[in-house]
Amino acid sequence: MERLYYLSHWLYERKIPFLPRIIMILIRFIYGSFIPYQTKIGEGVSFGHKMGIVISRTARIGARVKIRHFVTIGSGGAIIEDDVQIGAGAKIIGNVRIGENARIGANAVVVDDVPPGATVVGIPARIIKTTDLSFANDD
Repeated sequence: MERLYYLSHWLYERKIPFLPRIIMILIRFIYGSFIPYQTKIGEGVSFGHKMGIVISRTARIGARVKIRHFVTIGSGGAIIEDDVQIGAGAKIIGNVRIGENARIGANAVVVDDVPPGATVVGIPARIIKTTDLSFANDD
């Protein structure tokens, strides 16, 4: 599915008509997922079981993000930074930013920003763990 998305987005950027939409419909028919070709998704993104994923066309997804099945990234222009993991059934709703290396638990409903390195769970999602990502050298 990832290759189909990247192909449709590549065709869309080159203003080739009809083909991106046909590929988007093919993804919807085969996988039951809605991933618009207008969505900007970084390199190396992995869709877990590929079923039931819904992504808004205004969302921005960074590189190496892992998205499990039945995840919804709703409208509002969510920004998901690099190396994020999103658990099965999670919902990301609204204009939120998910920081680098964050973890979203299965079935969590994210309505607020998530800081880098944090792990969030629950409805609504709350931080249960934060990883210090500063690698400052104290010389």
